[in-house]
Amino acid sequence: MKFYKTDSFHLPQFVHILFCKKMAYQKVNVDQRVPGHSQYLDNDDLQATALDLEWDMEKELEEPGFDQFQQEGAENQNLGHSETEDLNLDSIQPATSPKGRFQRLQEESDYVTSYTRSAPKSNRCNFCRLLKIFCTATILFIFGLLIGYYTHKTCPSNATSSGTDDPQIYQEILKAIQAENIKKSFRDLIQLYKSEDDTEIAKKLKTQWTSLGLEDVQFVNYSVLFNLPGSSPSTLTLRSSGQCFNANGQLCGEEARKDSSQDLLYSYAAYSAKGTLEAEVIDVSYGTADDLKRIKKMKNATNQIALLKLGKLPLLYKLSLLEKAGFGGVLLYIDPCDLPKTEHLSDDSFMVSLNPGGDPTTPGYPSVDGSFRQNRPNLTSLLVQPISASLAVKLTSLPKKTPQSDVCSPLKLLSNEIRIVNMQVQTVTKFKTITNVVGYLKGSTSPDRYIIVGSHHYTAHSYNGQEWASSTAIITAFIQALMLRAKKGWRPDRTIVFCSWGGTDFGNIGSYEWAEDFKKVLQRNVVAYVSLHNPIRGNSSLHPVASPSLQQLVAEKKNFNCTRRVHCPEMNVSSVQIQGDADYFINHLGVPALQFVYEDIKALEGPSFLTEAFFPNHATKIEEMDPFFNLHETITKLTGEVILQIANEPVLPFNALDIALEVQNSLKGNQLSTQLLAMASRLRESVELFQSDEMRPANDPKERAPIRIRMLNDVLQDMEKSFLVRQVPPGFYRNILYHLDEKTSQFSMLLEAWEHCKSLPSNETLQEALSEVLNSINSAQVYFKAGLDVFESVLVGKN
Repeated sequence: MKFYKTDSFHLPQFVHILFCKKMAYQKVNVDQRVPGHSQYLDNDDLQATALDLEWDMEKELEEPGFDQFQQEGAENQNLGHSETEDLNLDSIQPATSPKGRFQRLQEESDYVTSYTRSAPKSNRCNFCRLLKIFCTATILFIFGLLIGYYTHKTCPSNATSSGTDDPQIYQEILKAIQAENIKKSFRDLIQLYKSEDDTEIAKKLKTQWTSLGLEDVQFVNYSVLFNLPGSSPSTLTLRSSGQCFNANGQLCGEEARKDSSQDLLYSYAAYSAKGTLEAEVIDVSYGTADDLKRIKKMKNATNQIALLKLGKLPLLYKLSLLEKAGFGGVLLYIDPCDLPKTEHLSDDSFMVSLNPGGDPTTPGYPSVDGSFRQNRPNLTSLLVQPISASLAVKLTSLPKKTPQSDVCSPLKLLSNEIRIVNMQVQTVTKFKTITNVVGYLKGSTSPDRYIIVGSHHYTAHSYNGQEWASSTAIITAFIQALMLRAKKGWRPDRTIVFCSWGGTDFGNIGSYEWAEDFKKVLQRNVVAYVSLHNPIRGNSSLHPVASPSLQQLVAEKKNFNCTRRVHCPEMNVSSVQIQGDADYFINHLGVPALQFVYEDIKALEGPSFLTEAFFPNHATKIEEMDPFFNLHETITKLTGEVILQIANEPVLPFNALDIALEVQNSLKGNQLSTQLLAMASRLRESVELFQSDEMRPANDPKERAPIRIRMLNDVLQDMEKSFLVRQVPPGFYRNILYHLDEKTSQFSMLLEAWEHCKSLPSNETLQEALSEVLNSINSAQVYFKAGLDVFESVLVGKN
């Protein structure tokens, strides 16, 4: 073995040079995951160092397989720009680099002649050959040990990144979720609620999330307009008897009942008009189009007071119909027949919000400093006052339902009875600061793709804190379990963003303002929204709600072994309008969303939209419904596993074909144009091709082409955006894939337009709705067809 001598060359330095070059090239391979120029590819210092050494390794470089190593290095370089490519340290070969591991150094012609070397003696040939082999083997052995040591030391996270061990990692995370921990967190939050206001609770929550290891936990504050009760409760006076009643049916001035947990000040409609109105009460039942058509034939509704039942349709929609009909006021109540037998709310009034979403003074844009604020102290011209069922009984003069009776008689004001009442509504408006708490767990391979997980914290002043405490305890328990694994070096592929919203009860103000503030980023980056809004509403039925693209993923969890004591029952997954902060993400961003909720079966059988009512200081006693917090543990584990799958699967676990099937099901039973049905059929054909040609091979690791995964995920991520229509009736979702309830499968806006059309001389409204649906289906069909064309072009280009 021969070396060209230099004054500064020593064997340890030589090993050090080789090691530095190896680590430099290894760093190049790692950095290829992120697009951009790498400093290591053109490092003059490294090349200068290499030129200081002239090592004659002619035989080693000519050994079989060296050319193969160079070719493999070139292939790895070409694939290095795939953002979804998994880094496999085992595949890094000692002889690979972007330019080849060791390039033959070109010897200068005058360099060899400047040194005289005596010919080796024949009796020393064997010794030299053996010495050369021994030295080479020793150096390569040391070289390999150093590479292995430093590779293992500097890259621990890659060894534990997502891959074939994902199910085991999921189970380890979910196993750390315990009912006892959730119960303790829940009780701490309840105690905190009794002594602190909204801002202090947000601070405590931020401190807790930070202590668990969650990264970059932030406060995001907005100054927004709140509509609050006045200094005295609103009242209702019967002109015939002169009796004055509070909203809960109690006589004015009478000492509050000791057994009542009601705060009369907070029995009101936020953002209602305020003032006094004396008029006749007209029973409009649920306020549907048919109800109003019937009333118009009987009485003049101008400036009269409507007696309205909550439920069946969104409140904002029914109020818009009453406003158009000319009514001046609304007395809103819940019929006892619509409540489950387990609920005893006849003597309780409630609060509703008439805010469709966000700060009323900055509609459609965030309420940041410098924003123009519109003067909107109320969002309707109607005087709206919620009242208890017991007060509604006094207005209708019908007897209360006796305990012995098995049949519930709905409340109804007889048509020949006239009730003149004086209603007085008092509210005040003021600007207040709401706080969102937002924390991040950054993704490893796709940090620019977000899964938003949302709950809410206390904002509604004297309102009971149990619902928000339940959801906050669940999200905190999942963060705790997740961070225990993250501290060992694991990270999800995509970023998980945990949010606790403020201002939810007043119209999802916190989530709206935050999403409007970051709208451009969220439009591009949000993958899914997972809601934890009031997850424990009963204890008899698990009721998941999911957008069509996520229904299959949610349905797979029906056999999930929740706890030792409780097993998840069969789940009927549906796409219905849900309450809570998912609203903006579904309606304005077109983001796939889901939530798991425990309900009472009787509540599911009743009319929808009863959850629009908030009962002050009442509530479901969480610890009575779930004393051992097993249901909480179930919700946390089910939700957690779905979050992990969305955050970690190489291909997003969304089902495109389910969207096309949902569209076709929504058109059944309607006498619609053949053009609309044909468009739905073309959509299904395009989606079936997309599902078979692109999604099937992408989900098979043996057939998966990493360079195309990101393109496929971008298509899956934006599938539902095509179904956002421009305008819908108040209270209806702009995302037409969601239905008003589970009893009807047709498109909600078409059903409403059909009902509205009955009372009008022309069918212009129906034609506009049909056009909106047609354009949405066509847009989706074009979207999937364009995706197929792009993938076909990629294949042609590669061939």
